[in-house]
Amino acid sequence: MVNQKKIILSLLTCSLFNYSGIAQTYTQYVDPFIGTGGHGHTYPGATVPFSLVQLSPDNGKNGWDWVSGYHISSDSIAGFSHMHLSGTGIGDWLDIAVMPMLAPIFQEKVDTRQKFSHAHEKASPGYYEVTFNNGIKTKLTSTERVGFHEYTFPSGTGAPTVRIDLGHAYNWDSPVTTRLEMINDSTLVGHRYSSGWANKQHIYFALRTSQPIKDYLFNGAKLSSFDPIIEITNNSAQGGTKSANAQLIFDSSPTINIKVALSITNTAKALTALQEIPHWNFDHVRSEADAKWDRELAKIKIETNDEKLKRVFYSALYHTAVSPTLYSDRDGEYKNYKGEVHRMPNGAQRYTLFSLWDTFRALKPLFTITQPEKYSDILNSMLSFYDENGLLPVWDLSTFETNTMTGYHAVPVLADAVLKNWPGVDAERAYQAMRASAFQKTREVPAYIEYGYIPQDVNGGSVTKTLEYAFDDYCISLVAQKLGKQEDYQIFTERAKNYTNLFDPQSGFMRAKLRNGKFVEPFDPFYSEHDFDKSQYIEGNAWQHSFFVPHDIRGLANLFPKKKGLRDMLDALFAAPSYMTGENQSPDASGFIGQYAHGNEPSHHIAYMYSYIGDAWKTQEKIRQIVDSMYHDRPDGYAGNEDAGQMSAWAVWSMMGLYPVSPVGGEYVFGSPSLDKATITMPNDNLFTIVARNNSPANIYIKSITLNGKPYHKVFITHDEMLKGGELVFEMSSTPNKKLGKRRASWPTSMDN
Repeated sequence: MVNQKKIILSLLTCSLFNYSGIAQTYTQYVDPFIGTGGHGHTYPGATVPFSLVQLSPDNGKNGWDWVSGYHISSDSIAGFSHMHLSGTGIGDWLDIAVMPMLAPIFQEKVDTRQKFSHAHEKASPGYYEVTFNNGIKTKLTSTERVGFHEYTFPSGTGAPTVRIDLGHAYNWDSPVTTRLEMINDSTLVGHRYSSGWANKQHIYFALRTSQPIKDYLFNGAKLSSFDPIIEITNNSAQGGTKSANAQLIFDSSPTINIKVALSITNTAKALTALQEIPHWNFDHVRSEADAKWDRELAKIKIETNDEKLKRVFYSALYHTAVSPTLYSDRDGEYKNYKGEVHRMPNGAQRYTLFSLWDTFRALKPLFTITQPEKYSDILNSMLSFYDENGLLPVWDLSTFETNTMTGYHAVPVLADAVLKNWPGVDAERAYQAMRASAFQKTREVPAYIEYGYIPQDVNGGSVTKTLEYAFDDYCISLVAQKLGKQEDYQIFTERAKNYTNLFDPQSGFMRAKLRNGKFVEPFDPFYSEHDFDKSQYIEGNAWQHSFFVPHDIRGLANLFPKKKGLRDMLDALFAAPSYMTGENQSPDASGFIGQYAHGNEPSHHIAYMYSYIGDAWKTQEKIRQIVDSMYHDRPDGYAGNEDAGQMSAWAVWSMMGLYPVSPVGGEYVFGSPSLDKATITMPNDNLFTIVARNNSPANIYIKSITLNGKPYHKVFITHDEMLKGGELVFEMSSTPNKKLGKRRASWPTSMDN
C-alpha cells in the first residue's frame, strides 16, 4: 500500500512538473488579450492551433468591435460559444453558446449577461478563466473538436444551472433551424443551421455533463415528468421561434464539468468526437493544449533582452496559427454548405476561413516555413473548394463563398506553393484552377480583359481591382512558365502589365479611368469612400493603393517622368498629413505614418519598396519605426483588424528582419531586425538563424551582412537558400550604410529587370 502511494505521488509530481515546465517556456510570452482592444477584433478564449473549436466569451453586444464576440471595453459576458472569427471585419459564427447560472429562469428568452472585472479574468494559449461578480468561476480549455468547461459555483447554490442556447447570435448571424435532443441524463445532441455572412451554415454538436442532470427546462418550460428522450426543433422558415434552448439543472455541487464536441457532418460524428477527451481531468487537457502551443511557438526561437518584444513576437506567432480553421471530422469527412458530404483523400483534413485578401501577403508565405504538417491540407482545401464550386475561394467561410474583398488571391497562395515545389499539391490541377479564376465571367474580369483595366463606370473599386488582378496574373505567368505553357506565359505576362494603364504621370498616382479611357475627375488622393460600389480604392485612398505593384516595382519606377520619381513619391507618402477626406471614409484605413496606413493590408509591402530601387537604408529606417509604433503588448496592440493572422505575420517576418514583398516564388527582402536572434526550424528540419549584432533601439541600420561567414551583398534572401540552413548575420549601426543595396545586382527581382 505504501508503495502504491509513492507511485501515485510520483506520477502526480511528474505531471505537475511537466505542466509547470511547459508553462515556463514559449507560451508564457503569449497574451491572448492582445488585439481584443482598439479595432483588433481578436478573441481571448481557448483554442489549439487551427482547430474547429474556439471556445471564447461573448459580451452580448452587436457592433463592429464585437465581430469576434468579445471586446476588452465590455464588463459583461453573455455566454461561451464554440466558434469564433479572429481579427476579421465582419461578424459571424458564435455557435453553440453555454452559460452557467445560479438558478433556472422559467422563461424562453433570458438575458444571461453577467458582470465581471478584468482583474478576475486571465488567458493563456489553450486556456481561459473568469469569475463573475455573482461568484461563478469559469475555466475553459479545448482540443481540436471538443470544448471543455469547468464551472465552480459559490457555496450555497441550491440548483446550479447551465444554459445551452442555439439562438445566441450577434452581428450578421441569425439561426434558421435549431434542434436539441436529450438522449440520456448526461448527454444532449443537436444542430444549429444559420444564415449570416456565409448565408448557409451548419454545425452539429454533442454535449456531455460530468454529473447527471437532475431536471431541465426546454425553451423555459418545465415538463410534467423527467423524460430523457425528448427533442425540440425550431425552424424560423416554418413560423416557429428561431432557436431552441435548454437549462440543465443539477444537484447542489461546487463543480460541474461539461464537454461539447463539434462535427461538420452529423450528431453521430459529434458523439464520436467526444472521445478526444475520454476523461474528466481538466488540468490534463489544459496541459496538453499548452504543450501543443509550445511546440507551435518553438518553431521560431528568439533571443532579446526586451521582454516586451518577446510578448509582441510570440503573441503574433500565436495569432498566425489560429486560422484557417479545421472543418472536417477526424476521418476527413465534412458536409459543405450545399449539403453534400465529401471526404478529403489520403487522411487529409478540410479547412475553412480563408481571408485571402489579407493573408496572401505574408501569412501564407510564412506557412511555407512554419506549417509543413498542415499546409498541404490547407492548400488542397482550396482546391476542394474549386472542385465543388468551379472557382477558387475568394473569402471562404464554412465552405460558402462570401465574395468579400477584391482580387482572386487564392492564386498567389497556390502559385507560391507550386513554385516552391510544395509536397502534396498537384501542380497541373492547381494551374487549371488558377486559370479558371483569371477567365471567370464574374467580378468584372471580362471588363478587365476587354479594356486592360476595370473601368470605374463598370463597377466600383476599379483601381484596387485592376492592380490586384495584374499581380495575380503575374503569379499565373510564373506557374505557366514552370509548367512549360509558353502561350499562357505570354498572355499572363502581358496582363501583369495592366497596372500601367491606370498610372497618371502628372500626379504619380494610380487613378480610375472610364470606359472611354479618360481619368475620372475631380481627383483627390486623400479622398476615401467606404461604399465599395462607389469607391475607386477599396478601404483607403490613392495614397495607400497606388503602390500595389509588388511584382514590378522597378517597372512602376520607370513610369515616373523623373528618374527618382518613385523614391520621391515614397518619401511623400510617409511625410504627407495623416487625414482623409470624404463623408464616408473607410474605418479600415488606420495606423497612419503620413499616409502610410499600417492598420490595413494594402500598405504592408510599401516600406520595403525602397530596397528595389537602391535605397535599402530607407526601408530599414521605416520598418523599425513601424514595428516600434504599431505593435504593443496590450489589448490595443494592433493598429487595425488583426485579419486572421496577416497583421501578426507582418510582425513575425519584420521583427526577424525580412519580408515577402512579392509573395510568390520565395524572395524575402531585408528590413531592420528588432530581435537579436531568431532560429527558424525550416520544413526540412534544417535550422536557419538570423543574428543582429550590436542591435539596439538606436542601431536600426544594417552596416554589413554575412551568410555562413561570407560577405553577402544582396538585400534579400531566397526561400531555397534558407532551406539549406545556416546563419545570416546583420551588423547593425546607428548610421545608415547608403552603399549597401545600391548596386542593381543586389536588388530583389522585379518583372521589368
